[in-house]
Amino acid sequence: MDAEASPPRSISSHLRGTLRACREAFAHLPRLALDIALPTLCVSCREPVDGEGVCAACWAKLSFIAPPYCPRLGIPFVYDPGPDMLSMEAIASPPAYQRARAAVRYDDVARTLVHALKYQDRTDLAPAMGRWMARAGGELLAGADMLVPVPLHWRRAWRRRYNQSGALARIIERQSGVRLRGEVLRRVRATEQQIGLSRAQRATNVQGAFQVSPDRQAEVQGRRIVLIDDVLTSSATLDACARALLRAKAAQVDVLVFARVVETR
Repeated sequence: MDAEASPPRSISSHLRGTLRACREAFAHLPRLALDIALPTLCVSCREPVDGEGVCAACWAKLSFIAPPYCPRLGIPFVYDPGPDMLSMEAIASPPAYQRARAAVRYDDVARTLVHALKYQDRTDLAPAMGRWMARAGGELLAGADMLVPVPLHWRRAWRRRYNQSGALARIIERQSGVRLRGEVLRRVRATEQQIGLSRAQRATNVQGAFQVSPDRQAEVQGRRIVLIDDVLTSSATLDACARALLRAKAAQVDVLVFARVVETR
């Protein structure tokens, strides 16, 4: 009986697999037709580009951050001050998180990439940006237990339809093997846009806005967590997130972003 029933099950499984493959192929047809009719343009200069949205000329304009930099905040130094030398910002106002790393400086090209991903549904930019972040944050990811993207409030997430930090975190998860836990941290209070606010106003704006989900606190306890976001400016949002995770007994919180503001001195 079992031997006779085996072939139909095998054929049925094969047919289901074939149908699934066909559905996936047809699902990509509209995007393929659009790519043929409308070639991808560089998000910065709008020239046609064969790839992930950034032409070679604009890629060359990105200012990638490399050593020497502050071991705490990842702020690049003009010259190498020696091992373990902290920046003035790290000494004067140390954040709640332990270390921060960024792939690039937040200049004109980086700003265009971030805005396209964030506001223009250019999720096709996330793979390249996420790979650059994984490379920049190698030392953080090597000892991490989980990735936690900075969450959006549910109303803003509904309007945008996706969280750009989560999109970047998914790429970093694939690159590093560190597991993504997108439901650990919640934004429990809607906040104003941080653009245009002073440093003090930014800190007040996000105070008490983040919370570890009560049913996820056991996952956080004793864990080394890497927070993922697109941009680090005043660090008010990331600091508030780190404090919420540390209150839930996380062992350590680090920060990995695509771009960070670097003040010119």
